[in-house]
Amino acid sequence: MKRAILKPKLPGKMAPYAFSGVVWVGLWLTGWLSEGCFAQLNPNITIERDVAYGAVGDRKLVLDIVRPKPEPKDPMPVVVFIHGGGWAGGNKQHGLPFLVPLAEKGYFCVSVGYRLTGEAPWPAQIHDCKAAIRWLRANAQKYHLNPDKIGVWGASAGAHLALMVGFTSDQAELEGQSGSPGQSSRVACVVNWFGPTELLDAWKDPSLPPMVKDVLNKLVGGSVEEKQDVLKAASPITYVSKDDPPVLTMHGTKDPIVPFRQATLLDEAMKKAGAESYLVVVEDAGHGFGGPEIFKRVHAFLDKYLRDQPGEISREPIRPPAKQEKKKDEKKKAA
Repeated sequence: MKRAILKPKLPGKMAPYAFSGVVWVGLWLTGWLSEGCFAQLNPNITIERDVAYGAVGDRKLVLDIVRPKPEPKDPMPVVVFIHGGGWAGGNKQHGLPFLVPLAEKGYFCVSVGYRLTGEAPWPAQIHDCKAAIRWLRANAQKYHLNPDKIGVWGASAGAHLALMVGFTSDQAELEGQSGSPGQSSRVACVVNWFGPTELLDAWKDPSLPPMVKDVLNKLVGGSVEEKQDVLKAASPITYVSKDDPPVLTMHGTKDPIVPFRQATLLDEAMKKAGAESYLVVVEDAGHGFGGPEIFKRVHAFLDKYLRDQPGEISREPIRPPAKQEKKKDEKKKAA
């Protein structure tokens, strides 16, 4: 839920794009490169910033687009990224380094901005994210998209919202009126990076820092003690069913913000319901992780369910990269 510092490390075939996917985006976001310079440095993609997908009153809702150039012949599969930040912070720009390598592979990608809890409590956040999915369907012809192949990927609080998008396409009260009415918000798959799945369970967990309860109070717009029904209604696990899209969950065993138990609760509930769940344990990782194997599995999962590419998705645990383990050993020796 708290914003994590994620370190994108790209797998094998993506290594040639590491500079363009991470460093170029970083330089551009910090103002060292203009959008025009960025486009010249990476001729394989086009970035469109602050594209309106809906509105609430006078408040415009916007997203960023990252798409391949030139446009593929066939309609493109879509990946939607939802940023974290405890529903109270974060920015849609944080998704761009993760989306550039996917756009280079032929995906149409968007990173969604949504109302934070300082502006509006739950369910404003899910209303906005669902409006973004509906907008994509409404504009599928304009952007040459395959409306049946939309996947959503989120980290931390963004993963919570991604799961809610995935599990609640039949919940009319969660659709909201943020834009593109009449379109479906259903998605084909979900990537869940260390997202909270059972919020009441997290609220009652005595091991979590006080800031977690503060974040949840802000989410419900008051005291959770008095609004436990709202927290239950905001929990992805409440809506698990056999009709849910496949979910890839990746979670660190030493996460101090969103306990690893949140991942196992979801995995068990989905398997019990007969839904497709892939739980990948990231050993000894905290609230955020990186490394080539992480991204390799995310891309394999998206390719399987959005591009119909054959292959199994490994559920084997992932250990931190050897470099990180070496640093840990050196610190122990130094101590």
